[in-house]
Amino acid sequence: MPKFTPEEIRYTFANSADFNELFDAFEEALQQNIQDVELYRLLFWNHSLGPDELCLFGEKLAKEFPAIAYDVYMWLASVFEVTYSSYDNFELAIKYYRRAAGAKPTEIDPYLDACDCYDPDLNIPPADVLIDFLKSGIESVANKKKLLMRLSQLYQLIGDQEQSDYYRDLANDVGGTN
Repeated sequence: MPKFTPEEIRYTFANSADFNELFDAFEEALQQNIQDVELYRLLFWNHSLGPDELCLFGEKLAKEFPAIAYDVYMWLASVFEVTYSSYDNFELAIKYYRRAAGAKPTEIDPYLDACDCYDPDLNIPPADVLIDFLKSGIESVANKKKLLMRLSQLYQLIGDQEQSDYYRDLANDVGGTN
């Protein structure tokens, strides 16, 4: 007999500040084969959990249910981007955007969302990290033009007009949608 009903799991994820209780509810959700990303979003937004605990839950969830790994990684990245940006300079956000891109290589959203967290005044996350990440996706994403244009914009933000022009020209050569 289950320790928690799905409603109790939902309530616990949203309201509990006790790690052991959250962990027990999480384990029960896995045992019940609950693959509802909306349920786990409540856990990811639980303010009593720190970055290490969120990583623990997210990694285990993605491993147990590979079909929802992309969504799990995107949610973790967005949580780290918004919640812990001042503590880790977006390192965890970028880490999970990379994992999301690995889970669904043709999707462009991890790349674009990673760029959206760039602060040119502080160079956070470092532009070279973002540039390398974007370049790694050029061959696999479905919408190359959009990615190339974002690379052009990023180079322009850091003052490298030559590379900005190069990637803008590549984007124009690719054609397609913006």
